[in-house]
Amino acid sequence: MANQVAADATGRRKEASARVRLLAGQGKMVVNGKDVAQYLHRHDLLLDLRKPLVVTETQGKFDVIAQARGGGLAGQTGAIRLGIARALAKLDQSFKAILRQHGLLTRDSRAVERKKYGRIKARKRFQYSKR
Repeated sequence: MANQVAADATGRRKEASARVRLLAGQGKMVVNGKDVAQYLHRHDLLLDLRKPLVVTETQGKFDVIAQARGGGLAGQTGAIRLGIARALAKLDQSFKAILRQHGLLTRDSRAVERKKYGRIKARKRFQYSKR
């Protein structure tokens, strides 16, 4: 095996979870066996995913291999981003302060609110009819 695992971590967001491995390399990113641009195919998600690497100025130094499950693309992107940030923090303690400052080590705990009875959705009400 040519590339040794530099660090690995887990990230979660909404219903998605991701296992992320950082390997010393040229900056190649693979999600579920596909190139990251092919898998996500949304520019804003790609920028969001690369943020931990950009902030720590390690873009192009590590290959990222991620396995994402559950949720949608936005949730999986958030999960992978958290996994990358955690792996970088494991790798070098000096990155931890930078990542924390940019809010990349905090798990985003927001999730879909459950539907309530007597309502159309969680908060939306049925239309009021006066007559």
